[in-house]
Amino acid sequence: MRQVPASTSALPRPHPLAAAARVVMLALVAILTLITTGDLDQLIWIALLAVAGIPAVLAPHHRVLAPLGRFAEVVIVGFAASQVADEASLGGMGAAAILPYLSVPLTVAALQRRSHEGVALLAVTTASLAVGGFLNGNTADEPLGHLGELGYLAVSVQWLVLAALGLYAAGTLQRIWQARGESRPQPYAEATRLLTQLRSVARQLPGATLDPGSISEHLLEELRVVARADRAAVLSVSGGGRLVVLAQVGVDRVDWETTLDADSAIADAWASQQPQTAPRSQSRSHSGGEVSALVVPLVAGVRTVGLVTLEADATNAYPAPVVTRVTALTRPAALRLEAALLFDEVRSLATNEERQRLAREIHDGVAQELVMVGYGIDNAMATLPDDAEETAGELRTLRGEVTRVITELRLSLFELRSEVDRHGGLAAAMAEYARTVGASGGLRVHLSLDESTARLPAATEAELLRIAQEAITNARKHAGASNLWVTCAVDPPFAQIEVSDDGQGIADQRPDGRYGLAIMAERAERIRGRLEIRPRHPSGTTVAVVVGTTPRRDNVRDSVTASEGE
Repeated sequence: MRQVPASTSALPRPHPLAAAARVVMLALVAILTLITTGDLDQLIWIALLAVAGIPAVLAPHHRVLAPLGRFAEVVIVGFAASQVADEASLGGMGAAAILPYLSVPLTVAALQRRSHEGVALLAVTTASLAVGGFLNGNTADEPLGHLGELGYLAVSVQWLVLAALGLYAAGTLQRIWQARGESRPQPYAEATRLLTQLRSVARQLPGATLDPGSISEHLLEELRVVARADRAAVLSVSGGGRLVVLAQVGVDRVDWETTLDADSAIADAWASQQPQTAPRSQSRSHSGGEVSALVVPLVAGVRTVGLVTLEADATNAYPAPVVTRVTALTRPAALRLEAALLFDEVRSLATNEERQRLAREIHDGVAQELVMVGYGIDNAMATLPDDAEETAGELRTLRGEVTRVITELRLSLFELRSEVDRHGGLAAAMAEYARTVGASGGLRVHLSLDESTARLPAATEAELLRIAQEAITNARKHAGASNLWVTCAVDPPFAQIEVSDDGQGIADQRPDGRYGLAIMAERAERIRGRLEIRPRHPSGTTVAVVVGTTPRRDNVRDSVTASEGE
């Protein structure tokens, strides 16, 4: 490959518009000069202007050549104007044929924010016009030459004033463009400023007040003090125009109406941003009976960030005074919840971006290099002599190890890129991952998926998927299992994930698997879930995580405990 000199590659390309403007202006003054003088010899000045403009076209930002070219242009214009005036039939007025070219070097200086150079160019132009006017047309009758002619002075002053006005106008436009560019939002700078402010504020907040679930649970506890609530929930919007349950209290797990286009008090409160009462339950599977429902929107500024739904098994449980007390508590809570949701979203975006970046780096770096190593081993095996059986065996072993590492890397890439689809749901993402990993590891996968149409918060779904991925990976890599059982039961706000295998169990697994167990525990704690790791009868391990405090969860746990005791 041929090397390009650094000095050559550093030269900026000439701007085609700048070159075209100079050509057009040169043609204009050439035509005016011919019309004014009728002498082709005067076109020598046009040729000199073209030569003087070469540095400004080929090296427009050079510190020395570009300014020298512009000063040469104005000097030539000054002397050419006096000479053309001397040859023109109009006398001193003939200088107007070439003076329009002054706009070229002065405008370029202004656009490059060289105001001092522009003033110097005007001064040099004035001096050139004076010297040229004095030298040309100097006779006994006119000792001052063209400087004694009113027409020459009038044309020269006119074009000098116009040039000064053009210089000022071009400089003003340049400052306006620069100010607009500086005021234009800079995404990364703005993001850095906002995140820095958020970090400072977060450090001053008490406790886990940037967790949407904790804020929602605390709000429900406060509301149950001022209003009766046999069932209550805090809901927030998610992708697809549906609501997710952030927190819930009550004796039953409620199948809340989570669509915003349904005929319900929940949809009305979201659309109107006003509290709504109803004489019927907001559950899609309520058994009936006397019910009072109150839905209060959580509005931060002009944006609805969530809803609070209260239900009581009585009529007229929420008169106007109760609604007033409830809204007095929800109004400040809305801002806290919005801050927590925004923080959660920013953290999720940053995490996903980092996972994608790592996946790209692994794919484009280590993975490609390992593939090349594998090809190199293949080539070495192909060129071995027939009697090098021992070397061939070692190379085959090494080739198998490289293939194993490449497979592990590909599974890691798949894990990094796996996400919960906004339409597919948690169960679909878990099933896809389990099938892919099971096929690569020779595991027979058994799936049990039970997911309602309602969705968990996006952050909760993401953490549950990562816990399941880690459990499945541990079973494939460390357990030596033949079968894998994956169970996913989601009925927001309740969720239970179980991953079981028939391998060698926890006690005999490799030590490096312990780090994965610690990561799973941290993820479960982050979403206020409980992680359980227990032996599976007759062999293997079960990893279970449960989210949501409900009687159903306790019943499941009791039945599991009972079966283990038996």
